[in-house]
Amino acid sequence: MEASYRRHVLNFKTPGGTSRGVLRTKESWFIVLRDSDKIGIGECGLLRGLSVDDRPDYEAKLKWVCDHIHLGEGVLYHSLLEYPSIQMGLETAFLSLKSESPFELFPSQFTSGADTIPINGLIWMGDRDYMHDQISERIEQGFSCIKMKIGAIDFNAEIELLRGIRNEFSEEAIEIRVDANGAFVPGNALEKLKRLSDLKIHSIEQPIKPRQWDEMAALCEETPIPIALDEELIGLFSSEEKRDLLQQVKPQYIILKPSFIGGFKGSDEWIDLAAQNDAGWWITSALESNVGLNAISQYTYTKNSKLPQGLGTGSLFTNNFPSPLLVKQGTLSLNSSTEWDLSQIDVTI
Repeated sequence: MEASYRRHVLNFKTPGGTSRGVLRTKESWFIVLRDSDKIGIGECGLLRGLSVDDRPDYEAKLKWVCDHIHLGEGVLYHSLLEYPSIQMGLETAFLSLKSESPFELFPSQFTSGADTIPINGLIWMGDRDYMHDQISERIEQGFSCIKMKIGAIDFNAEIELLRGIRNEFSEEAIEIRVDANGAFVPGNALEKLKRLSDLKIHSIEQPIKPRQWDEMAALCEETPIPIALDEELIGLFSSEEKRDLLQQVKPQYIILKPSFIGGFKGSDEWIDLAAQNDAGWWITSALESNVGLNAISQYTYTKNSKLPQGLGTGSLFTNNFPSPLLVKQGTLSLNSSTEWDLSQIDVTI
């Protein structure tokens, strides 16, 4: 077996605003396996500034993995504990290599095109007019679940935007999720949550910065709307740490980004722990290319969640890879009439 890696920088069609800054590009790395006439590919979904494995030795670690591919998936996976995005890429590449088709990793009604996955429509941060235009566009596109990033502009202006949705659409018609990305401070977070609750918000992701477990636990106990932990999961490697987080904080939901938490094996562990601690969950991409998004979507379908998932990010980039993934009427599906094209990273399937 031969292994190699590739780098590809994705360019945003429109810069994406978050409370941590504006995203214009997204770096991705790919592990490519070849064994006789079979090929496998997996994406290592690194997100600079947020991934725990955003380290100077990242490329060196990728090269080490490829040079030692003979050690096998199991040994390599466990040696990459502090590199969850490489774990994800490695796991996906081996699944791809073993599959009948390199892009059908989890055969199901979804991969056959017979079923779809409900997803949320994402609203990036920006000025009031920009965010209002995005909201109108997502609703026109048929989304019944909207996820709005908040925390970068005036909170009162964000409340008015949300109130505008609620004045026109009931909570039964449009589910609203908000994502603060840790923008609130413990001193005023509960007050803001109470104001959001008046607008029948489904949930809020990461209201305060991670690693404030006592403060987050108090919020989760008193909150009038469900809290979902997101960044809080990043960098917890042991089962004991993960269990301690859920038992101490007692969140209503956790958000699973496989590229941040050790791929599908890591996601399975979090799902099991969530069940033991009465926490719900859903899965989102972490701005991967269509290669990673395809793998995450297929995995997600097998988990039988009925909640809208965060898997609508494939259309954000000008130079994503053509693929069968299709977003339509608030759902994600696979349309077999479109072929994969990985020529941008010099990979021929």
